[in-house]
Amino acid sequence: MQLFTDRYALNAANTSIKTEYIIPQRGVIFDRNGKILVGNQPAYEISFTAALLKPDFDTIDFCNLVRISKADFIKNINAIKKEKYFSKLTPMTFMKNLSREEIARIQEIIFKYPAFSIVSRPQRQYEVSTSGNLLGYTNEVNERELKKDSVYYLPGDFIGKTGIEKSYENELRGVKGIQYIQKDIRLRNIGSYKNGALDKEVITGKDIKLTIDYDLQRMAEEMLVNKQGAIVAIDPSNGEILVLATGPDIDPNLFSGSEKTKNLYRLQMDTVYNNRPTFDRSLQAAYPPGSTFKLLTAAAAMQMGVMDENTVFPCGGGFNYRGLRVKGHGGADPLIPAIQVSSNCYFSYAFIAIMNKYPGDPTRGVNEWKKIMSSFGVGEFLNNDLAVGSKGRIPTGEFYQKRSGGKKDWSSAYTMNGSIFNGMGQGDVLLTPLQMANSVAAIVNRGWYFTPHIVKAIDGKPNPDPRFKVKHKTLVDPKYFDPIMKGMEAVVLHGTARSLKSNDFTMLAKTGTAQVPQGKDNSIFVLAAPADHPKIVIAAVMEHAGFGGTWAGPAAAVIAEKYLTGDLKREHLYKKLVNASFMPEYKRQWDVELKRKGLYKEPNKDSVNLKKVEDRLRITKDTEQKKQLLYKRDSIVQKLKNSAKR
Repeated sequence: MQLFTDRYALNAANTSIKTEYIIPQRGVIFDRNGKILVGNQPAYEISFTAALLKPDFDTIDFCNLVRISKADFIKNINAIKKEKYFSKLTPMTFMKNLSREEIARIQEIIFKYPAFSIVSRPQRQYEVSTSGNLLGYTNEVNERELKKDSVYYLPGDFIGKTGIEKSYENELRGVKGIQYIQKDIRLRNIGSYKNGALDKEVITGKDIKLTIDYDLQRMAEEMLVNKQGAIVAIDPSNGEILVLATGPDIDPNLFSGSEKTKNLYRLQMDTVYNNRPTFDRSLQAAYPPGSTFKLLTAAAAMQMGVMDENTVFPCGGGFNYRGLRVKGHGGADPLIPAIQVSSNCYFSYAFIAIMNKYPGDPTRGVNEWKKIMSSFGVGEFLNNDLAVGSKGRIPTGEFYQKRSGGKKDWSSAYTMNGSIFNGMGQGDVLLTPLQMANSVAAIVNRGWYFTPHIVKAIDGKPNPDPRFKVKHKTLVDPKYFDPIMKGMEAVVLHGTARSLKSNDFTMLAKTGTAQVPQGKDNSIFVLAAPADHPKIVIAAVMEHAGFGGTWAGPAAAVIAEKYLTGDLKREHLYKKLVNASFMPEYKRQWDVELKRKGLYKEPNKDSVNLKKVEDRLRITKDTEQKKQLLYKRDSIVQKLKNSAKR
């Protein structure tokens, strides 16, 4: 019977034709200015095809060639045969991460062992030492990923696991090349099948240009050393993310090389002091936004018609209502001065007015407020091109009704359920740093925003994703944003952020100091600059640092200054952040938690010294000082090892 199709000839069960895949180079990742962030370097593996193993295979000779023991050889072969997707006809990975020098030594002789082949599998090369969470990493496909796309991936293939590598996997991975090699009855190569007519060319992955400005990104990451928190910057005119920094940061070089698996395990297990370096706080952490949320409270209250910019609420040294007391600034002000001094009283009364818009039915008022909040992208997933994210939380009226025992008119119980604190950005409101920045972008745009996104161009062409071309409009009338922006300007000129005023550009800002139960307050700050036509919006969060204008504020101001002027003129602000450490507060909280669980042990003196040395190693840039610290660290480590043996 004559076959007029190659379908059967190319079937995987046909042992006379061997399919060889050529792994493409992944696309290069650039920042917005063309700086290479992630490239490729050659990496090599040895694959094993069980069907090609000859009866007279010389195990000892082969082990000497690849420099492993016979026991390791048997262990590797047995592990391959236990793989779920093992097939005698499919090449399976036998050894990984071989150097160019090792391959040069092996390749001249490996032809003697047809069951083993050298496979070139490009490995990622990181050209930067920060932003590991943002960039992400690649690793071998797992069973779930194989099931999801069995057409492209084979066991041993690599796939983007986190960050940009994951969210743009399809663009970055390229297309495998395929060669069909014909075999004789002894499975020896006798040339290309049909002279290569059916072979497929390998196609390199597409290069990606990020919206990130790496100079700003690196600066933000440096200011977050020995801190937990995040700094996010957005161009409000188009939604491009300029900075997406999280603290603690990861050096992406830990994602490559022979120690990669150990490094990944160590990073994932690092929970001491609630460190969690693989937890991207810029996208995944949902924080009480503190007083920065008062801007949205004002917008919603005016849109709902329960106040206007001239409405005055009293604040005689504090807010007192039905047994609830909140510290206040004193006096009675309309909206703009209330934003300037960050009046807790004013925005508490504003939220009471929101709840009571419909007398006897606070659920209806809160639901209307939530709908307005959702139009700013808070309490919702932003539907962007980032691999992870949190929707935060904007509670519904039903949430409070249920908490209050199901009463329709639950407003009298608000002192118990805490809803009143929503007006001040406390209560049950939670926002991610990206949502904070995006909501401020909507404010300075007078009621609209583009979805924040991280990729500017793919293969040299503008990002075609239609999600980032849509102008989202809030439910707030544009006229209500003018007094809010005047209030933000007053914060910088005469209010809680006056110490950050710049002589080179104008700013709109709002400080936030959010109370948290674990310890010191979170420091929060939002900023837009320049005031008349903002080109950058920034949100900064520093956990358990204190007042918003003292820590998060300078970090945001430094980023704005560098972006707008091209220079760092107030270097003292930058150095203040770089040299500061909040680790003692994190350690104190950690110790309290361990004591609560009965797990606390008095620290070893050498362990404490080791931690201090490692902390200094993270921030020092002096080569000679690094050498001294490394020597000191190794000495302490050896001392600890000797102590453990005893």
